[in-house]
Amino acid sequence: MLAIIWQRIPGYIFAYLYMLTILKRIFFGFQLLVQLTALGQYSDPPRSIVVYKSVDTIVVDGLANESSWKNAEVSDDFIDIEGMKVPTYKTNVRMLWDEEYLYFFADLEEPHVWADITERDAVIFYNNDFEIFIDPDGDTHNYYEFEMNALNTVWDLLLVKPYRENGPVVDSWDILGIKTAVHVNGTLNDPNDVDQGWSVEIAMPWSVLTEASRSNDVPEGQFWRINFSRVNWDFQLENGKYGRKKNEEGKYLPEYNWVWSPQGVINMHEPEHWGYAYFSPMVSGKKDSFTIPRDEEIRWLLYSYYRKQKSYRAKHGTFADSLKLLWSEPKLSDGTLIKMQLELHGTGWNLFALSPFTGNTYTIREDGKYQLTKNGKK
Repeated sequence: MLAIIWQRIPGYIFAYLYMLTILKRIFFGFQLLVQLTALGQYSDPPRSIVVYKSVDTIVVDGLANESSWKNAEVSDDFIDIEGMKVPTYKTNVRMLWDEEYLYFFADLEEPHVWADITERDAVIFYNNDFEIFIDPDGDTHNYYEFEMNALNTVWDLLLVKPYRENGPVVDSWDILGIKTAVHVNGTLNDPNDVDQGWSVEIAMPWSVLTEASRSNDVPEGQFWRINFSRVNWDFQLENGKYGRKKNEEGKYLPEYNWVWSPQGVINMHEPEHWGYAYFSPMVSGKKDSFTIPRDEEIRWLLYSYYRKQKSYRAKHGTFADSLKLLWSEPKLSDGTLIKMQLELHGTGWNLFALSPFTGNTYTIREDGKYQLTKNGKK
């Protein structure tokens, strides 16, 4: 009977109803995409890299001539910090480790290599620079920042919490025993020629880096959250000397921020977006692989709710006491439902998530600190 009625509907009405159905589907799909994007569930995952064990004694000279460097995994090209634009100049990094040091090598294309900051722990990013961010235990607290320019001037600091949580910055903290070197493929601070770029090589002692980890051991077979950044400025010449370019009002033009693993925002101090460095037990020259564990998707989801909770408080003056006030059902990108529980207390809140993959429970609190509970044991 329904088929007979359907056949008697005029063609133009049929076309209208069909188009209406299609539009509803498009609208529903768009709504779902907006919702999932707002939760960070449809954004690209952070990048990852395999860090092999060195078979050489690494000489830190900025050249990376050792065979271990030649066989090390080369990172993806850097991208704009928001992840949308391709930088003007190419940048890649490599990493190695041995029992004493974690090594970094970065190759930076640059036709005009210049720098003028010579004081340690000055604000190095007022020059073109290379930066490393390290969060050993991945809780977004107690992480390291390191910067250096083409004069091999460095700035190292410890951040107790990200700036968004107003945590103290320990500027007097130093990476004791660090080794650094710069090689300029061209001439430094000479505007009369065109350079090819500069490279940096760094050795950071494990004895310092493990201070903020949950173990003093080298993290062989484990991963740390790490990201790399490159700040680049348009320049101008004054009396033959390089400097940051200014506009007609005498204000500096904004810098370019190029990174290894895109942040999605112009802010390196959201450690939950950083990449994954897996410390392989294999030596350089062998082949290993790393896949980001499924439980990490739960971490990303928890931080999406954390940002939602901060926005809710900014708008309403109080924390949401129900997940429904923040968003709909918590799902991963493949539709997997995650059991969550929101708990408010006198000074803030805790959000718990149970993994359907491992049975682990993960917690994030009001200041963004992340915690893992395995089998009910912290």
